[in-house]
Amino acid sequence: YLINEQPDKAVDVFIKLLEVDSDTVETHLALGSLFRRRGEVDRAIRVHQNLIARPQLAKAHRLHELSELGQDYLRAGVLDRAERLFLELVELGEEDQPSLHFLLHIYQQEKDWHKAIEIAEKLQGHGEAMSTTIAQYHCELAEQMISKNRTTDALNDLKRAQAIDRACARASMIRGRLESEVGRYKEAIRCYKRGITQDPDYISEIVAPLATCYQNLQEEDKLVVFLEECLVKYPRISLVLVISDYLHRQHGEKVAIEFIAQQIQRQPSLRGLSHLVELYLLNSSGDAQEKLLILRNFMNKLLADKPIYRCAHCGFSGRTLYWLCPSCHHWNTVKPIRGLEGS
Repeated sequence: YLINEQPDKAVDVFIKLLEVDSDTVETHLALGSLFRRRGEVDRAIRVHQNLIARPQLAKAHRLHELSELGQDYLRAGVLDRAERLFLELVELGEEDQPSLHFLLHIYQQEKDWHKAIEIAEKLQGHGEAMSTTIAQYHCELAEQMISKNRTTDALNDLKRAQAIDRACARASMIRGRLESEVGRYKEAIRCYKRGITQDPDYISEIVAPLATCYQNLQEEDKLVVFLEECLVKYPRISLVLVISDYLHRQHGEKVAIEFIAQQIQRQPSLRGLSHLVELYLLNSSGDAQEKLLILRNFMNKLLADKPIYRCAHCGFSGRTLYWLCPSCHHWNTVKPIRGLEGS
């Protein structure tokens, strides 16, 4: 087979000929792991199934093989078989913590948040810090309940999330949205303000719905006072833009231009500069207007290609806010980007 350049068949024959004993089992394990890493999951499964079928295999090796086979199924997307194997290992009390982590990954993929909470609580019993993750699961459950118009159940899950993780800004943001939708704007404002206190990194996500609540109460002056206080503690261009819009409506373009120009000198921002160009366009004409339009279009194209969120753990970036990072699968690590190109 090797001479005929058929290495796959050669490896299959090698596996069959290599007698499984205490001296060769590690070779089989290495082969199976190699196949899985190379994406040859079917062959990895055959190697591990072949090992498990051997009655003379020692218990420690058999348990390890069950875990390896579970990982093969997980890689292949056969989640039900992977789940059964990892549950069996947990029941046996062997390979316990790694198996719990694999089960957690499965339940996250399946969006089975009740089971995910159960497994996360077991990991917490092993001494792992899981409160942030469990709170996020309750937020996911709340979103599911909202989609089914079960608002009371959603509110209960949000309360649990806050009780488990007092810094869970997501729970406050969802609660604020719910309160706002039914016209309880003052309660929504309290929720949004709590969210800012819990995690200022999400100010850019909170400021727009917060402003809407104040506008519905016709209390924009109070909003601006609050945002100016926030701006001192948390300099963000998203705050600057909302204040600038208010100044524009109340006092005209010149006041808004002066304010935003001062702010972007202190905290340089492409989005702030783009907003400044928009304001100048309102009072321009002729050749100046044409040049400003060129600049505006250039800025818009530049910003359209820029990510606005980045994972603090792995660096994954994009234009969508994910509470669970699609790359490293960590919760609550994808945040709005700050600085020159951020919000």
